[in-house]
Amino acid sequence: MKTYPKIGIRPIIDGRLGGIRESLEETTMNMAKAVVALFNAELKYPDGTPVVCVIADTCIGGVKEAADCADKFERENVGVSLSVTPCWCYGSETMDMNPLLPKAIWGFNGTERPGAVYLAATLAAHNQKGLPAFGIYGKDVQDMGDQHIPEDVREKLLAFARAGLAVAIMRGKSYLAIGSVSMGIAGSIVDADFFQSYLGMRNEYVDSSEILRRIQQHIFDPEEFKLALKWTREHCQEGEDFNQPKNVKSREEKDQDWEFVVKMTMIMRDLMIGNPRLVDQGYGEEAQGHHALLAGFQGQRQWTDFLPDGDFSEALLNSSFDWNGIRTPYLVATENDALNGVSMLFNYLLTNTAQIFADVRTYWSPEAVARVSGWKPEGRAADGFLHLINSGSATLDGTGKQRLGDKPVMKPHWEISDKEVDACLKATTFYPSNRDYMRGGGFSSKFVTEGGMPVTMCRLNLIKGVGPVLQIAEGWTIDLPGDVHRILDERTDKIWPTTWFVPRLTGEANFSSVYAVMANWGSNHGAISYGHIGADLITLAAMLRIPVNMHNVAQEAIFRPSAWGAFGMDSEGSDYRACQVYGPLYK
Repeated sequence: MKTYPKIGIRPIIDGRLGGIRESLEETTMNMAKAVVALFNAELKYPDGTPVVCVIADTCIGGVKEAADCADKFERENVGVSLSVTPCWCYGSETMDMNPLLPKAIWGFNGTERPGAVYLAATLAAHNQKGLPAFGIYGKDVQDMGDQHIPEDVREKLLAFARAGLAVAIMRGKSYLAIGSVSMGIAGSIVDADFFQSYLGMRNEYVDSSEILRRIQQHIFDPEEFKLALKWTREHCQEGEDFNQPKNVKSREEKDQDWEFVVKMTMIMRDLMIGNPRLVDQGYGEEAQGHHALLAGFQGQRQWTDFLPDGDFSEALLNSSFDWNGIRTPYLVATENDALNGVSMLFNYLLTNTAQIFADVRTYWSPEAVARVSGWKPEGRAADGFLHLINSGSATLDGTGKQRLGDKPVMKPHWEISDKEVDACLKATTFYPSNRDYMRGGGFSSKFVTEGGMPVTMCRLNLIKGVGPVLQIAEGWTIDLPGDVHRILDERTDKIWPTTWFVPRLTGEANFSSVYAVMANWGSNHGAISYGHIGADLITLAAMLRIPVNMHNVAQEAIFRPSAWGAFGMDSEGSDYRACQVYGPLYK
């Protein structure tokens, strides 16, 4: 899982020897090196290491050098292809023909040599051959040899690279379904054709009983279990039991539940990525795992009707820390909702931050809030807000207790401090689960997300006759007055994590009001990421040929392949038409 794809840089040059090519060699290669410096400084893989770039051995002036570059890229595990040029070159002779690599061309805006002419000519060749590519062209003319990357070019280079790496990292990985369909939720009807055709991922399946088998047969690291249980007892505070008296478990039973859910957490992780320590115990097959970048746990109802639920396990796995310290999150979808799992995966690969999995539970209008609490919403909450809440499985990073200056944030794991981990844990209480819902017991995490964070909620849906579509809503978390929060929160499941969310309104269509966002959301779940990343999600969706059916991203921020412009002037319609014509990336 740590062998990450690289970004390939293709310096393209006018192939005419005898004076022209020779005069451009240094300038062209320096352009490629400037991009590498940018990517090395700004982009990191999910483990926090800098992104690795590979430059072609020579500038590419014709088909032979293009083929040599393609061979090198294949040997070097290149997953994203960027061509750069300051001049006119031979378009179809030098273009990248690999249909699986996300590709872009940066044509230098200079008057001495027509890099823009190559850009236009080669994009036309890509479009004619059905190999969509992104075009990057600066607004302002630069002098030949200027190695400065303008801000508008920089933004597009980074947007392309972030999305391209997400595509490349997904390819060849697995989605692991632990169990099957949960309570008839359509997202947990795992569609293997979607994963294979659109994401290049395989599907792995284990019955939920595999967790129980490993617990009963002690197929886990006993030394880690001791460490994990000690850490859990010290750092995971247990809350009041709000169950009916007949459903309250004894102290001994609760202690047994804690041991059970800690073991379950270790086992779910081992199922995803393997654990070499199991080899020493004689379990070589179990030690391998399922090469899973993403997993889902069915839980309800067959499991939770008689066993502790997955809330603690999912909350810890989705967080950036546990008893082993600060680490990358393990993405696990509640109720095996694979489509919301993929939504979390998109967000995660674009940001390297942990993700909140939540029900899009309730729209609170200003009038309804005033009626039940006596408080009239104001500020960002003035037009109402959404209550995002699910059964205790959201990442603990979602507390908002990490800091950038004095502002709440969610950080990549390598930026998180031990002090911030402690703050997230102290802001979380693990309540005995509601046994009317979860008859087997367990512990649900409870926190309230701190307000003031820019966030993006997205959701992937499958529509018969259309295929996958993506919804995006940028907005902010908000704080409510303490008594108002209590009144609203206690009208639902008060032992589950709460995020109060306000989407940014545009005054149009699905973003004409907060109510319209709720009314047009395509499922009961959403994936919430720190930051306004809607534009990057749109770029990623275009690479995967997934149309976006709902978003509140400014038109000028949208970045799609050049070919999309040939499918009409209305952005949404052209997106649908282009995705339909090109079809899945891995068809």
